[in-house]
Amino acid sequence: MQAILNQLVYFGYFQSLFLLFIYAVSPKNRKNINGYIAFLVFVLVIGLSGRILYISDIFGKNFRLIAFSEFSTLLFGSTIYLFTRSSLFNKRFSYQDLLHYIPGVFYILFVIFSFMLPSDEVIGERVKSGELFRTITIFIGIGLLFNITYWAMSLQLFYTFRKKLRNELSYTIKTQFFLNFLVAIGICLLCWVIVYFISILGYKTIERSARETIWLSIALIILFIAYYNMITPDLFKTVTKVEHKKYVHSKLSKTDLDNLQDKLDQLMEEKKPYLNRKLLKAELADMLGVSSPEIARLLNENIGMNFFEYINYYRIKEFVELAKKDEAKNFTFFGLAQEAGFNSKTTFNKSFKKLMGISPKEYFSDLKIKNN
Repeated sequence: MQAILNQLVYFGYFQSLFLLFIYAVSPKNRKNINGYIAFLVFVLVIGLSGRILYISDIFGKNFRLIAFSEFSTLLFGSTIYLFTRSSLFNKRFSYQDLLHYIPGVFYILFVIFSFMLPSDEVIGERVKSGELFRTITIFIGIGLLFNITYWAMSLQLFYTFRKKLRNELSYTIKTQFFLNFLVAIGICLLCWVIVYFISILGYKTIERSARETIWLSIALIILFIAYYNMITPDLFKTVTKVEHKKYVHSKLSKTDLDNLQDKLDQLMEEKKPYLNRKLLKAELADMLGVSSPEIARLLNENIGMNFFEYINYYRIKEFVELAKKDEAKNFTFFGLAQEAGFNSKTTFNKSFKKLMGISPKEYFSDLKIKNN
């Protein structure tokens, strides 16, 4: 088992160096790849370097080399968070972002002064007294808590982003890959928490082996993401920046909103803007001659739907009308859904069931029975 882990360490290390080399010498890839992902790969190189030196036995089996790999422990969580924020919300690097790395710097200093600088005799005494184990347990716990907090913040950013999209876009975009990345990191952290408590219960050997496996799993996940970020950068550019302003300053009265709703209903019936598969809220606002925040207020206060739900409500109505025509025999359900403005089969099925309470197939089966 250890031999397999060592091979994976070598693979991760040289793959990290290869990706950094491409990033350094290729202006095209340097332009495409997210800078935080590049830094994550650099962090991997730091973390894996200590393990490579240790297992290669170049300088002997010196435990300080393993301690060297701990330099990267508190750099993962904050970088994943900043990567998530920059990818989803188009946030560029600022010097304030460096504040997220302050705990990591203190952790590195702790590792240096507690494990790397003291003599073997001092370390030996700490091992005998149990002080070393207690110190390691406390700081690994702090590191876990730190990384889990940043992972949770990253996940919250993702769901905030998806919620924002439903208020701005009438169609779905591919965000599942990004969610899978965060879920995979979360599973690794959960496993790490489990083996951490196993260690506290006294099973130290299991904890050391398991922690190495989990750490390596995180490394391979990040390498996988870095690779895809380099060859398919659009995978992480989930949507162009959409301006989002609250409508707290809207001066429309209740009467104005009622009149605007009548105007919107007329627009939807006559011009059918929902047939545009990539309709934006800003585009609909322009058609009405109002601002995007004002139409947001209209949808939320008068209609009780977000933009995504409202547009797909009309698309479902259009779909039902199209399905009743003789020409519908030449189309599949999704083919008709596309004619009605949907760009995703999943979105169509979910929207239909949410509105009608049953699937499209069940709806039209019931309709035929009633007609008979």
